[in-house]
Order: sequence, then structure tokens, then C-alpha cells
Amino acid sequence: MQSGPHPIRQHARILTAALVGTAVEFYDFYVYATAAALVFGPLFFPAESAAAQTLFAFMSFGIAFIARPIGAIAFGHFGDRIGRKSTLVASLMLMGASTLLIAFLPTFAMAGWIAPALLCILRFGQGFGLGGEWGGAALLAVEYAPKGWESRFGAAPQLGAPLGFLAANGLFLLLGLFLSDADFKAWGWRIPFLASAALVGIGLWVRLRIAETPAFREALAKAPPPKLPVWELRRHPGALLAGTAGVVAAFAIFYLATAYALAQGTTKLGYARETFLAVQLGANCFFAIGIAAAAVLADCSTPGRTIGLGAAATVGLGLVFGPALASGSLWTVFTVLSTALLTMGFVYGPLGGWLPRLFPVRVRYSAISVAFNGGGILGGAVTPILAQWMAGAGHGAQAGLLLSAAGLLTLLGVSLARPSGATA
Repeated sequence: MQSGPHPIRQHARILTAALVGTAVEFYDFYVYATAAALVFGPLFFPAESAAAQTLFAFMSFGIAFIARPIGAIAFGHFGDRIGRKSTLVASLMLMGASTLLIAFLPTFAMAGWIAPALLCILRFGQGFGLGGEWGGAALLAVEYAPKGWESRFGAAPQLGAPLGFLAANGLFLLLGLFLSDADFKAWGWRIPFLASAALVGIGLWVRLRIAETPAFREALAKAPPPKLPVWELRRHPGALLAGTAGVVAAFAIFYLATAYALAQGTTKLGYARETFLAVQLGANCFFAIGIAAAAVLADCSTPGRTIGLGAAATVGLGLVFGPALASGSLWTVFTVLSTALLTMGFVYGPLGGWLPRLFPVRVRYSAISVAFNGGGILGGAVTPILAQWMAGAGHGAQAGLLLSAAGLLTLLGVSLARPSGATA
């Protein structure tokens, strides 16, 4: 029988630091995704059609996914050399500052091409800071975890995703209820970007009060840190490729079930913005349930098997996602979005417990950050752009097949992955 404090109560501050930072991360990213789906097209990108404007907005959204691997290398370098805590503070500050500054941007009507150029620069800053965020948050939780609790502790940053989604989506919903459409497009869309400052402040306050992880301190005591951690990754090519593939399905589901679905629901399907946001808020509850259930299952079994189960479900989900979203039935749309986010919980929730196992501690920050953000390019940047292009070409019902492809890629990744035998 276990004696002493419950592991979660014992490490509450650590788990809160991991969760809050990732909640801010997803809040910032989903605020941008929602604005890209709703207003950024006409505000920042002149074009011949509304569909082209939305496509340009999603392309600006995808810039962050190009920046993320670059940020992963930069922040991973310092995370493996000087520690997890300081690097996490820096990444959160950069990400938060970039989000806040978007609130003050001029539109295309005010400044011409300077407006989209500045938007893309700040979007790059968001992605660059985010590149070092998830990996550090996951390690902060997992490297403090008692044996047998790695996946449940690793789910702390993952639970920040539905919380950030809830905050962003809920704020846009409230703005839609209390502001006219003209006021929302004129200035209301800026409020969620301004509000990010408060969330970043909370995240910094929590993170500045924690200590460095025991695993990093132990590894540092055994040997000096690598001079160039990313160069050390050449010794782990198989794990890096498997880890990258293992992440793809999570990103593909999230951005097709949120930003892409919102764009389709409020344009082609003709639903009111507030109605569709409310549907997504309800579906988001299943996301949190999936993460929690998958974390428990992963500690009882293995994280790889749990992610594989979710990946297999993603393949099936892709066959029905497009037709269900295009059906026009709000109940059908709610059902498929809930199913999608529940499935995402199984491919996303155990990642914090799975990816760190593939690499030794001395290069772990760099390795999991590069793998996570590399998978983000395929799943989170390429997939929504392709889906939007397919929808514009009249093939929206087939867009779900992109999910099936992502599920197969993740299934391949977890099947080929092998845990690292090294600990330092």
C-alpha cells in the first residue's frame, strides 16, 4: 500500500506549471485559428473570392508550423544545456508577446501589404516560441513523475489543450453574443489577443516558482551537457522519425475538427458563428475525457499501444468525417466533432509519456521538441490547407481522408518506435 501524500498532490505545483503553460499555448494558437477562420481573410488579405481569402488566412496560420521546428532546435538547445525551467519561461514570454502584439495590428485597409506582412511575422514569433513550449512542459511533468505514473503526469500539459480551447472558444462565443457582427469585425476580434496577457502572467508566475527537474540534475551530475544537442540527434534517426510520425494524427484531428470545421460551418454550411462555436465547445468536453482515459490506460498498458489504438480509430474516423461535416445536420456535425476530439485524446494524451521514452535525458528536450513540431507541420499546417483547398474545389466530402492518412502514419510511427535504453 502506498504511504505518504498522493503523487498528484505531492507535485501539484509542477503539474500546474505544465498545464498552465500549455493552456496558454493552445489559447494563443486557437485564438489565431478562430480569427483566421472568421475574420482574418477579409481584414488582411485582398482576394477575388471569400474562399481565396480564407485560404490565405490558413496559409498565414501555417507559418507558425514552419517556425516551430526552428524554435524547437533553438529552445531545445538551451533546455538540454541550461535546464527545463529557464527555457520554458523564455518560450512562454516570446509566445505571449507575439500574441499580444497581434491585437494592435493595422488591417489591409489601413496599411496595405504591411498589414499581412506584420501578421505573418508575429505568427512566426508565435510558432518560434511554441517550438520550445510543449517539449519542456512535458519533460517538466514526466521527469518528476513517480514510476508507473509517467503517462498520467505527462497528460498534465495535454489537458492544457482543451482548457486553452475552452477559454479561446468561449471568449469568441461571448463576443459574438454581446457584439454586433460589424463591431466584432471592426475591433472585437482584438479582445482575445489582448486577454492573452493575463494568461501569460499567470503562467510565468507559476513557472518562476518551480525547481529544475530531478532527471536533468542527475544527468548533469553524471556528465556535462552536449555542446550541440541537435547534432547529437544524428545518433537517434529511427526514434526521431518514429516520434515525428507518431504525432501527426493528433495535429490533423485537432485542426480539422476546430479551425477547418469552423470555417466550413460558418461559410459553406451557413451556420451562425455563435451556434457553431457552441457546438465545438460541447465537443471539446470529449477531448478532455479522451486525454484522461488514455493517460490511465497508457500507465496500465503502454503509451505506444494506447496511441496505436487511437491511430487505428483515426483511420476509421477519416472515412466518415467529410460526409458527416457536409451533411448539414447540426446533430451529425456535433457527433462527428465529439468523436474526433475523443479520438484525439487517445493519440494526443499519451504523447507526454511516450516521446521522452525514445531518447536519453541529455538530448531529450531537443529530440521531443523536434519530433513533436515536425509532426505538427504535416498534421497541423499541411492538412488544413489541403482540406481547405479540397473544399474550395468541391471535394470537401473527401477531406476526411486526410485524417485516415494521418492515422496510418501515426500507426506506423508507434509500431516502429523502440524505447531508449539510456537514461543520461
